[in-house]
Amino acid sequence: MTTVVHHRTATVDGLEVFYREAGDPQAPVVVLLHGFPTSSHMFRHLIPALADRYRVIAPDHIGFGQSAMPSLRDFPYTFDALTQVTSGLLQSLGVDRFAMYVQDYGAPIGWRLALRDPDRITAIITQNGNAYVDGFVKPFWDGVFAYAEAPGPETEAPMRGALTAEITRWQYLNGVADPTLVSPDNWVHDQALLDRPGNDEIQLKLFRDYPTNVDLYPRVQQYFRDSRVPLLAVWGANDEIFGPAGAEAFGQDLPDAEIHLLDSGHFALESHLQPITEYIRDFLGRVLV
Repeated sequence: MTTVVHHRTATVDGLEVFYREAGDPQAPVVVLLHGFPTSSHMFRHLIPALADRYRVIAPDHIGFGQSAMPSLRDFPYTFDALTQVTSGLLQSLGVDRFAMYVQDYGAPIGWRLALRDPDRITAIITQNGNAYVDGFVKPFWDGVFAYAEAPGPETEAPMRGALTAEITRWQYLNGVADPTLVSPDNWVHDQALLDRPGNDEIQLKLFRDYPTNVDLYPRVQQYFRDSRVPLLAVWGANDEIFGPAGAEAFGQDLPDAEIHLLDSGHFALESHLQPITEYIRDFLGRVLV
């Protein structure tokens, strides 16, 4: 039977939030939180692969994908603010408890949701979404932190380079053993959205806010120790943004964490959809009881 995926919008704090949704409304909820520079588009194949068992919800963050893109004057573009919108969306959809899949920017948003109300989180799947400084790969992160500490023309230039078509394409193909598995539609789609007038300033603002995520890590790690939340890490081991040490670090505070390193890169779903889906279905089938 073909899975029906709905493409919807909701108004949260006066902002239009786009989200994809599939599955039985009464089933356990899995929330998919995307990273930079993509959108819920990255989950277009995973959603139907999970929706026979779960209610799957995948929003676009504000400033990304099909969600609203207010100016810097009208929205603060911090990770706290993105979390507030995500929380409002889930509240409007009547979602009380949920498992979450976090990748890249989706991780600090997910961690904030968990810290707000730990009892709401039933399980975590992290795919190249860090909660430890382990695995931060140079020189990318040196540039981010230099820019955040001292914004100016010299530090901004490398960050503007991260918004180019060359780097967007690199994020999808770097570390992938067989690049023919990755559709070029991905980086063409993402780049078109990055190139919208004003979106560069939005992304630069989020780069400047990124250190707040690292500052949060001790609290997140304490949450792991206190909650013993079930966690599955399915990680592109060849990622040169979040390296495999970032996956292995979860075992420091969650000894039962299930960690799988895949021969892929930052967007591992593009080359390893089937094994990731199998890991998720097995994991959630055991922990969501």
